Amino acid sequence: MSTSARHFLALARPAHWIKNVVVLAGPAAGMKLITADGALRSLVAFAAFCLASSGIYAINDAIDARADAEHPTKRHRPVARGAVRPLTAVVFGLALLAAAGLIVMMLPISARRNVAAVLALYALLTIAYSMAIKEWIILDVIVISIGFVLRAWAGSLAVEVPTSEWLVACVFTLCLFMGFGKRRCELVMIGGSEPGRHRNTLIHYTPDLLNHLITVSAGIAVMTFLLYTMDTTGSPPPFPKQQLFFTLPLVVYGVFRFAMVTELGLYTGPTEIVLKDRPMLAAIVIWALISLLIAYQFRWLGPEGFEGLLRGFTARPLATG
Repeated sequence: MSTSARHFLALARPAHWIKNVVVLAGPAAGMKLITADGALRSLVAFAAFCLASSGIYAINDAIDARADAEHPTKRHRPVARGAVRPLTAVVFGLALLAAAGLIVMMLPISARRNVAAVLALYALLTIAYSMAIKEWIILDVIVISIGFVLRAWAGSLAVEVPTSEWLVACVFTLCLFMGFGKRRCELVMIGGSEPGRHRNTLIHYTPDLLNHLITVSAGIAVMTFLLYTMDTTGSPPPFPKQQLFFTLPLVVYGVFRFAMVTELGLYTGPTEIVLKDRPMLAAIVIWALISLLIAYQFRWLGPEGFEGLLRGFTARPLATG
């Protein structure tokens, strides 16, 4: 790969595409991922948001070039170190955004317009964040969390299933917790240097304030998930969501592990924590596998699911010697 290609790949930050997995939350909850049409639509929406987020990263790097040059890790980004001109990064970012819009056109007409509207709203919101909102304490993290909600909403619209209020609440509160955790990581990494040189809001985000915000948002995130699993109002979901209650220990471990790691300053933010912290990654993978088993148990185990399987085991006579 040529040097220029590596620079543009660094601008796109493909490692951060993992954030767009939230696009698949709605299709998974709506039991659409196991159908060919649903899986294809979900992948189209996922690809569109990967390109759009990469485009916004490139534009953001052009806007933040001067501040990134003062950061201990961000100074290695192509624009911050002078390998790519800011104008070139903006043009590259706009091209990726246009490509994301073209990919959305692959969706059926019934879903295309809605997903395109949410994608445009996401792009406008995140660009507004890069240009101004990131300077406003607390609101900056709220806007980041809304961006993840828009991802989840687009995934539901792509497969044309209703967007659950509980899905919105769980995504928003969890991302709020992780957003404040990212600010804590930034403070630890900067150390004794002046935080305002890297991000103006870090002047006001003191360690004590962030510890309080992380504690509160962590509690809200866990409680929201717990209430979701226990809620019985409204139309019945397409899978026995009450059984997700039994994954609560994994959820609590993941949240507490994330909070602990942010204090250590070993990683630059949530993406690195999820990808590189093995206990955290293991908890996420195990939770995802168990959740998939719960969601699709009737298709894989028959009309009675796990209950029928357990009943079959308990009904077997004990072997005698």
